[in-house]
Amino acid sequence: MRRKPTILLAAAGIVAATSLLLTGCVAGEGAAAGSESSAGVTKGGTLNIDFATYNPLSLVIKKEGWLEKALKKQDITVNWVQSAGSNKANEALRSGAIDVGSTAGSAALLARSNGSEIKTIDIYSQPEWSAIVVGPNSPITSVKELKGKQVAATKGTDPYFFLLQSLEANGLSASDVTIQNLQHADGWAALQNGSVDAWSGLDPIMANAEKSGAKLIYRNVKFNTYGFLNATESFLSSKPDVAQTVVNTYEYARAWAQKHPDETAKILSDVAGIDPAVATTVITERTNLDVSNVPGPAQLAVLKKVGPIFVQSGDVRSQADIDKALDTLLDPTFAKKADPGAIGG
Repeated sequence: MRRKPTILLAAAGIVAATSLLLTGCVAGEGAAAGSESSAGVTKGGTLNIDFATYNPLSLVIKKEGWLEKALKKQDITVNWVQSAGSNKANEALRSGAIDVGSTAGSAALLARSNGSEIKTIDIYSQPEWSAIVVGPNSPITSVKELKGKQVAATKGTDPYFFLLQSLEANGLSASDVTIQNLQHADGWAALQNGSVDAWSGLDPIMANAEKSGAKLIYRNVKFNTYGFLNATESFLSSKPDVAQTVVNTYEYARAWAQKHPDETAKILSDVAGIDPAVATTVITERTNLDVSNVPGPAQLAVLKKVGPIFVQSGDVRSQADIDKALDTLLDPTFAKKADPGAIGG
């Protein structure tokens, strides 16, 4: 049984702010037309950033308007884009539709390994957001019983990689099941209508499904990778001051959410359209915010275990691509300089 994360102000990784990084921002790739930089301060333009129900801090930040307030003096507009899953956030980052997006760690590694020019600039949580789910009346009680079955999972997301790891841990492989590549909500719908035998779920949809009678037949918190906040390299090079403001705001939101778990659950409940009690379970039992925000060894240790599975499954061409991504994905610079005190409530 998992312990509830301590609702305390996390001090790890938060240090005093230093001077903003200098930037030579120009209108072009990674810099919105009409924006300009003077003495390292970006003026004008738009910050395109995602929000997602699997990232409660993004919901809090959007609801409270802290980013808009922090960037108003620079005349920067904040444009919020919803990500339905890590795969969608990765697509938006790759296309330039967003500058900053939230994914699972595994999804960030997958994207970087396949050539997406992103960097992880902050860790927003250590969640237990994935599990193997079956319907209320299913006779299936173990992963081994999935052999020859239809399983729904969203490729490019933590539930997909959770499924692959779960199969491997139980003596099976991806070839022993038929994986239906469905977006998270569609996977739950398919389980309900009998189109699949099992679903590799994602909270908060999974927690809501559990309340409806669905059964979680396999859980393993070690197979859940961290919540990664990623940014395009072009954005980081052209607007490092804006990137720092984003990270500062995330750390302000982390402290706020830890002090206000009920309000955080209410925000999640409203946005996700789920029962408040279910949202409370997600926040207090399956979302650990009391972790260091600095990307580093803890995340690499998890990703090194996941990487070879990508190659085995054909999602990444070679281990060399994985190794290169592991060497270049994490950028702790902004998280180390995080100053939540720079953000006003």
